[in-house]
Amino acid sequence: MGTVKDGVVRRGNTWSFVIRVTNQATGASRPRWVGGFRSEGEAKAARDRARVAARRGEYVDQSRIAVKTYLEEWLAGHAATVKPKTWVGYRNDLRLYVIPRIGSMRLQALRPATISKLYADLAKSGGKGGRPLAVPTVQHVHRSLRKALNDAVMIDAVMSSNPTLKAKLPREGYREPRVVWTPEDLEVFLEEAAGHRLHAFYRLAAYTGGRRGEILHLRWADVDLDAAEIRFEGSTGVVDGKRIDGSTKGGRSRVVSIDQGTMQVLEKHRLAQEADRSLAGPEWVVSDLVFTSQLGHVIHPDTFTWLMHKLITAHNEPKTLARRNRPSEPLSPPTRQLPMIRLHDLRHLHATLLLLEGVPVHVVANRLGHSDPSVTLRVYAHVLRESSSGVADIFAKAVERSAVSKSVSKTGPEDDETRRSSL
Repeated sequence: MGTVKDGVVRRGNTWSFVIRVTNQATGASRPRWVGGFRSEGEAKAARDRARVAARRGEYVDQSRIAVKTYLEEWLAGHAATVKPKTWVGYRNDLRLYVIPRIGSMRLQALRPATISKLYADLAKSGGKGGRPLAVPTVQHVHRSLRKALNDAVMIDAVMSSNPTLKAKLPREGYREPRVVWTPEDLEVFLEEAAGHRLHAFYRLAAYTGGRRGEILHLRWADVDLDAAEIRFEGSTGVVDGKRIDGSTKGGRSRVVSIDQGTMQVLEKHRLAQEADRSLAGPEWVVSDLVFTSQLGHVIHPDTFTWLMHKLITAHNEPKTLARRNRPSEPLSPPTRQLPMIRLHDLRHLHATLLLLEGVPVHVVANRLGHSDPSVTLRVYAHVLRESSSGVADIFAKAVERSAVSKSVSKTGPEDDETRRSSL
């Protein structure tokens, strides 16, 4: 090895540099060697960057760890620290979209341009069969990767900065507005569902704005018919095809008021469940769940999503009942067809109608379980714009009423007498 000159030295066919790095916690410093540079100039440039990072307390040791290795270790470390459904989201984003494309790269070699190209490639051909991947999905991938690389910087100290923070996401093109039912549509649907034993589930979804998992998690202990309230204490979801219970999305319970009609529907559902229990006898699976099978078993969450689609189709395409040796036959379609919507759209309908009726945003946010009213403002901005269309007229009329009121108050008894005498 040659002589170290200004922190740079030649070692065989390559060049190396050395700097002193101070431990921010202890104040002690020690030398750090970095080698493998092809020229003296390259080593000096790297040395200068390292010195600046060291002065800022941002220096990280050189590492050969690959993106795949780090992300797999990161996933393993998070398996027990986040909700199972959240972890599955991280896993799918990273294993399906990130690792196959940049997993072999060195973690420290990632740059904003690398991440920007990854997102652009996903948007162009990242879907099944090489089809474009939806921009919202690319954004979801971005959030998962950003969180992992934040930990690489802040916790594991294997990166000096997070390249996702300066990466460019593809622009989202115009999307047709999502179909939202009218109150009349909801009434027609609930009438169609009234004959099904799970009718109360859809009533609660529409009249409380609860999420699918929150309603599925309900226990009778959470239902207070005397106070006309229900408490959402947790949530039920699906992870790798299995039903699991956990906390609500925001991690907090909330109490939601219910109307008289919903109370009656719940009471009817409770009596029907008691009848099922009596009929099942010893085969009944004991639990306090509000929604169970006819034998008391838990119901898979996707059942309610599938059933809603089936009920809408049954309304739009009515048929006679199939009998022995006689298949069902189509009947005349109803005059009012129901648009096909998702189960989650009942929650959007609930929020939309409340906002259009002038319910304050913070009240709606609390009812929906949003951690911050700003979430409600962002999700339902289009509704608020629509409801504000007449605000200018409301203000003008308020000023006019005030002006008229002041004019009347200034008119005294003598003025009234003078006016009458002149007539």
